[in-house]
Amino acid sequence: MKTALVVDDSRVVRMVARRLLERQSFVVSEAQNGQEALTACYDAMPDMILLDWNMPVMNGLEFLKSLRASPGGTTPKVIFCTTMNDIDHITQALSLGADEYIMKPFDADILNEKLEVVGLIQELSE
Repeated sequence: MKTALVVDDSRVVRMVARRLLERQSFVVSEAQNGQEALTACYDAMPDMILLDWNMPVMNGLEFLKSLRASPGGTTPKVIFCTTMNDIDHITQALSLGADEYIMKPFDADILNEKLEVVGLIQELSE
């Protein structure tokens, strides 16, 4: 069974993302910030991480740097999910190890497309 970690300081975003990922048969856990997410990854590395940029305690970029430097930290597919949509932010996230990038707000179609791109789900038929 595939596992996902949703990292966002917004409870609503975590709830929406959880529902969408569970529809794709992911077992989902949540974290409110990068530090909680790092602890969760040390306990059990997920298959994918949906990651917000702006969070208290540890932001998404700091988390991504720490994750990728950790044992097993290159394994999860990381999809940044944020309102930061300029090319500099996207380039920075991808250069630090993010696999994909989506803008908020997002829907099931957008998320599923990115999950297909990173190889976590098969192409969905209409």
